[in-house]
Amino acid sequence: MSHVLALVDNLFFQARIQAVAKQIGVEVRIAATADDLVTEALANPPALVIVDLNAKSGGLDAVRRLRSSESPALIIGYLAHVQTELAGEAAEAGCSQVMPQGKFTQELPMILARARGKYEPKTP
Repeated sequence: MSHVLALVDNLFFQARIQAVAKQIGVEVRIAATADDLVTEALANPPALVIVDLNAKSGGLDAVRRLRSSESPALIIGYLAHVQTELAGEAAEAGCSQVMPQGKFTQELPMILARARGKYEPKTP
């Protein structure tokens, strides 16, 4: 089964992503570090990667490493809306989409619902 892989430091935000994913019927795996994210993505390619570009373990570095490995996964990075320079760096590094955290939070159900098409149906 395909899945979503996420690099998110904030425990509250991890719980929010997991709760929305559960409602939609999508499996989300949270990587503890950028190294874990890259290792997991290469060993078990996800349909979607979500990256907190401010992750202490190096969100931007994780994006670069995934793209250098030619990972086909869609990568969505989020950050504070005032971080325009980081947004540009993330786009150059290979993020498929970069968005402010507020917009990401607002669109999370839609993002995961779109990804659901790449998943096997949830069984009761």
